Formats: sequence, structure tokens, C-alpha cells
Amino acid sequence: MPERAPELGVVVVTYSPGHHLDTFLETLDKATTRAVGVVLADNGSTDGAPERAAARPGVTLLRTGSNLGYGRAANLGVRQAPGDWVVIANPDLTWEPGALDTLLDAVGRWPSAGVLGPAILSPDGTLYPSARQLPSLGRGIGHALCGWWWPSNPWTAAYRRERGVPTERLAGWLSGSCMLVRREAFDAVGGFDPAYFMYFEDLDLCERIGRAGWQNVYVPTSVVCHEGGASTSKDPRTMADAHHASAWRYLSRRYSGLRWLPVRVVLRAGLAARAALARRVPAVAAGARPAPDAGPKPAG
Repeated sequence: MPERAPELGVVVVTYSPGHHLDTFLETLDKATTRAVGVVLADNGSTDGAPERAAARPGVTLLRTGSNLGYGRAANLGVRQAPGDWVVIANPDLTWEPGALDTLLDAVGRWPSAGVLGPAILSPDGTLYPSARQLPSLGRGIGHALCGWWWPSNPWTAAYRRERGVPTERLAGWLSGSCMLVRREAFDAVGGFDPAYFMYFEDLDLCERIGRAGWQNVYVPTSVVCHEGGASTSKDPRTMADAHHASAWRYLSRRYSGLRWLPVRVVLRAGLAARAALARRVPAVAAGARPAPDAGPKPAG
């Protein structure tokens, strides 16, 4: 019996993902009843995991040629992926049964959705705040200064919207560790900005999609678990530097022009100081932990 043509694409950016990739693909099989075409956009893995995974039916290995960063590799993968809707996800992700079908079902309730994101759990079952407000100066500075040592501070709580029962709602932006994107919206804004090597590319994408008239929608009835740090933990200092460089890129663009020059000077100095501290204090590099009074885990 011939295989069904893929109805949607799944793009996974890989960089020596190890056993995580096998788990991703095995649980993906139970996450949807639809035929899926998976594209592994590989940024130079050396562990053989993408090659082994490419032996599975419906999985294609796309070698990017070098470590291009997350957004650039994802863009290449989306171009090759099938379907009007494409999942972009990290390989260290575990799907709950039916999670992708639940996410796709929400498309009918949100006809203007450009991006939809599931509830994301940490391995210990903690709900990760993956559907956030767009950062403002006040929320962003308070979150950056206090989030790593005072996770329940009001600026972080307002930015991450992590209190209360998770509900299906609009969000300013959704985590790039797992997002379902409408190809039309993704193509209309040019996909991820390749200027971001890693971090903030998801925030930037969702903000541009929102400005183009589409919506970013959080669907907490769809549940995945994200290990986190499978690739970034290999070189935490470099990743901390990349995080702060991306933060500066985003903020300098958002507050561009002569009238914002004093603000940019302060932001530049603050980010440089925080980056230097992050190189010495792992807790700063790790960022804000979920607040003790964060909302309950969603029903999967």
C-alpha cells in the first residue's frame, strides 16, 4: 500500500541531538493521525543521530553545510517541508499523544492565526511560560535585573503571564522550541530574521507576524515536554554571549532613531554588564526560573 502524501511539514533544527531525536520522532507518531513530512535541518552534527533518523520513512536530512544558527536553518527547512502548515521544533521535545492534532484543531477556532503554540512542560512537570507579552522597557529591564534571583517579581510575572489557569488566548509571542506556523504568514514576513544566530528569533518573528495582521495563539490543551539545553549546554558561555547579543540586536532595532539614543546607550551598557556577570554566575545565564506561584499544569 503506497504511503499517504504528507499533509503538513515538521522542521527540526539539529546539532548533534543524540537520543533526543529518536524520542521526538517516536512520540510524533502518536501526536497526530495525519501524514507528516519531517525535514531535519542539520547544522553540522557529528554524532550520527540525524543520519540514523533519516532512515525512517517520511524523514529527510537537509545538510545546511555549517552551523548557521537556529533561524537560518529553520528557514531552509521550511522551504523544503510540505504543507500549508509547518511545525518548527527543537529535537529535545517529547509529544503527548494527540498533541499535534489538538494544536491543528485550534486553527478552525482562530482563522487569523499565523502561529500557534502548545503548553510546554519542563521534565519535572513544571509549566514553562512559553506564551509571553511583547517586552516593554519597564517589563524587560525588571525581568533582566530580577528574574534570575527573584522569579516571582512583578515585571517577570507581567511579561511571562505565568499566573492563573492556562487558557487558550492570544499572545505577544510564542516559544520557538515548538510552534505551528502558517506558511502564508511565515513567507509574507520572510521567515526568521537570519541576523539572529540564536535566541530572540522567535520573539522577532511573532512580532513581525502580528504586525502583518496575523495572530499568535497559545493552545495549552496541546502539551509537549521540552528537555531544554540539549545543544546549548555544550558551550554555555558562548550561548550566554549569543543571548545578550541577540537581545541587543532586538532592542536596538525596536528603539532606533536619534530620540532613543540615550535609551540605547543605557541598554547597551546594561546588557554588557549582565553578559559579563553571566559568564561568571551560571544562575544569571540560566535566566528566570518558573515562579513558585505560577499557574497549574494544563490538562493534556
